[in-house]
Amino acid sequence: MPSTLISTRAGWIDSPEAVFDAVQTALTESIGTPAKARHIRLVQFPPDHFTSAEGEGARYTNVEITLFSGRTVELKQALYAAVKRNLGALGVPEKDVKIILIESPKENWS
Repeated sequence: MPSTLISTRAGWIDSPEAVFDAVQTALTESIGTPAKARHIRLVQFPPDHFTSAEGEGARYTNVEITLFSGRTVELKQALYAAVKRNLGALGVPEKDVKIILIESPKENWS
């Protein structure tokens, strides 16, 4: 099951559970991760400890998803779109979502 780390600035998230749900739903809809397989961490940094590029907003969010290797480009693109759509519903502009997939062979998991 994927392991996900969400990093952002503190101060805009009213409900961490809503953020977890947004990402988990995206994982379930796009790549078939079971809904109950929730391995998600949320780290909120003080604004002066989290920088991003010029033009990116206060809700800039970095989503790192570590998962087994082997998914197609189409599935990965569906995952990107679903994460951006779901976080967008929480007020994060699409341009302010960065998603990084870290793929690892199954034998590297325990």
